[in-house]
Order: sequence, then structure tokens, then C-alpha cells
Amino acid sequence: MRSADASPRGPLGDFLSSRRALVSAPDVGLPETGYPRRVPGLRREEVAQLAGISIDYYTRLEQGRVRTASRAVLHSIGRALLLNDDQQRHLIQLAHPDEVAGRGGDGRQRVKPQVERLLANLVDTPALVFGRYLDILAWNRLATALLGDLAAMRPQHRNYARMTFLDPHVRSLFVDWKERAQETVSALRLAAGADCARPRLQELVGELSVRDLDFRTWWAQHLVTMRTSGSSRLDHPVAGRFSVDWQVLTGVEDQTQAVVLMSAPAGTPDHAAIRKLDAWADRQGLTHGTAANGEDAPPAVEKP
Repeated sequence: MRSADASPRGPLGDFLSSRRALVSAPDVGLPETGYPRRVPGLRREEVAQLAGISIDYYTRLEQGRVRTASRAVLHSIGRALLLNDDQQRHLIQLAHPDEVAGRGGDGRQRVKPQVERLLANLVDTPALVFGRYLDILAWNRLATALLGDLAAMRPQHRNYARMTFLDPHVRSLFVDWKERAQETVSALRLAAGADCARPRLQELVGELSVRDLDFRTWWAQHLVTMRTSGSSRLDHPVAGRFSVDWQVLTGVEDQTQAVVLMSAPAGTPDHAAIRKLDAWADRQGLTHGTAANGEDAPPAVEKP
């Protein structure tokens, strides 16, 4: 299955093209010409003008004939395309992939015993450890009660992005599914960086692109905005409707791993719903777990 990013332009060219299409002339203070535009967004010459670089140089960047640029040029292009801070960092990472620390390849990832113990000891707090490409590496009892029996899932299916789009339970769990799903696409895009040729990522993106129109659309738009905290409304068949606050903590030694914590203020109906969910999980015999204690990364996603 081919990746949705199998483009001759490469990730940098694709990102520039997708962002250019989202910016109009009035957005950047340019007058409209009065002639209809063949495609949405700015023209290449307008981006070059705003960035203070030659049209030929910008065109070669977008077409993939040049695949890197100085940071000064990249910041000028970012200002021209109205990139936010996350999008600007992503642009620099695409142009300088060798300088991004901690990405690694598709090999094994291990969760430290201390992190496993932390998850197991957390009370009233669903918690997960994400690996590269949002594979779920570890979880506590409340997390598996919330998302489904993670221990019983095939390793290649135990991926948060895949579950968000293809798992009926997880899709119905999020009342604000569209917002959460777009954040998931953005997080996956950031995790991928310029490494779109990685087999695990290609198979994951390929499957989701084929099987879900929303994913295919949002992935092609190069959504890039990192949120490390927020809140989400949930509708669980056991605990009912409630809200959780969530926080993402990135590892220091391995930045491809992140701990995701979900909580609600004590004494609130939301907290009572979490306690109800935990009591149900206890009766079901659910418990914390890890992805086979750091086994090799899940194999390529199976074709449906």
C-alpha cells in the first residue's frame, strides 16, 4: 500500500504547496487583480515577493528540485505564508531533517519500568504512553477501560490514530470527534516530519487514507498545530457523558515517547464518572499493560 505522501516534490514541497493554497491575497495585504485565479491561494510569484526571494528559487523549493534552505529564508517564507509557531518549526524540520534529534527509525521502543509503575499507580487518571507515529506502548486500567481492551488488540491495531478513525468505539467516544481527529492528524504529521518514507508510517497513512475520507483530506492539507493540553467531551457506554482535561508530557531522553494524562477535578460529576468507570474496569478484570514489554515496533498494517 503506497503512502499518501509518495510525491516527487517531497515533504517540504508538499507542505509549501498546501500552505500557499490556504492564503489569499487580501490575507497578506495584496490587491486582487480582478482576474479569476486558476487555483486557490497565493501565486508562487506572490509568495516569492512577500518573502524577498527570487521566483525561480521559491519555485524550485516547492517543486522539490531544491530540498533545503537557510533558516533566514525559511522564516521569510513562513511569514509570507502566515505560519504559526508550530508550522514554522515544522517547516524548518522538513528542510533540515538531519538536525532533528530523537526521531530514530522504525525499530523497537521500550517504556522504562519507572514509567510503567507511574501509570499503574495513577488513581482517577487515565494514562497512556505514545510512541512514534502514535503507537500505544503502555496504558493503565482506566485508559483501557476508556478506549477498549488494549491488551487484546493486535499490535498493529494498537495505534491511537488508527483507533481514532477506524475503531467504532473510539469514534463514538469523542463527542467533539472532528476536533480531536484533526489534532490527531496534526500530531501524526509532526511526528512524521520529513521521515515519510518509513515503512511503518507509510503503511499507517496508506491504510487510513484509503479507508477514511476525512483522514485523507486532512492529511493532504498538512495540518500542523501542536497542542499539549486541552479538554475533551466523552460519551462512554458505562460512565455516560463527561469531560476530561488532558496533558501531553514529552520524554526527555526519548522525544518520540509521550505520556498522555486525563483527569477531572475532584468532587465534580466528571470525576464521579471516572470513578464509576474505574469500578467497572475492576469488575471486568482490566489492568495496566505494555506493548509486549518493548517488543519490536508493530509490523506493517495489514490490508483490509
